[in-house]
Amino acid sequence: MALSFPLLLLIISNCFMTLAWYGHLKFLHHAPLWQAILFGWAIALLEYSFMIPATRYLDQHGWSLGQMKITQEVVTLLVFTPFMLFMFKQPFKIDYLWAMLCLMGCVYFVFRSQ
Repeated sequence: MALSFPLLLLIISNCFMTLAWYGHLKFLHHAPLWQAILFGWAIALLEYSFMIPATRYLDQHGWSLGQMKITQEVVTLLVFTPFMLFMFKQPFKIDYLWAMLCLMGCVYFVFRSQ
């Protein structure tokens, strides 16, 4: 299994988690809190179904927890930005690019000792 497979799993996982965390604001805005919580938990179950195999694979191939976490944060930002722009119609700010550059610095430092 190539490295692209666990990264694909991380992307799918993040799509579900982003929806679980923020989707209730769009789809259940006026629903009771308990419904929003159940909505989030149901979607989070799908998220874990993709996240666990991805992290297992990366662990079995020698990735450290720090490497996995930083990679996860980069994927989160890559998934969240389009979600925020297209689903919630939030304006794009140049600061999002600066944030991504900072995360790329994190990636460099976490992976440079390999």
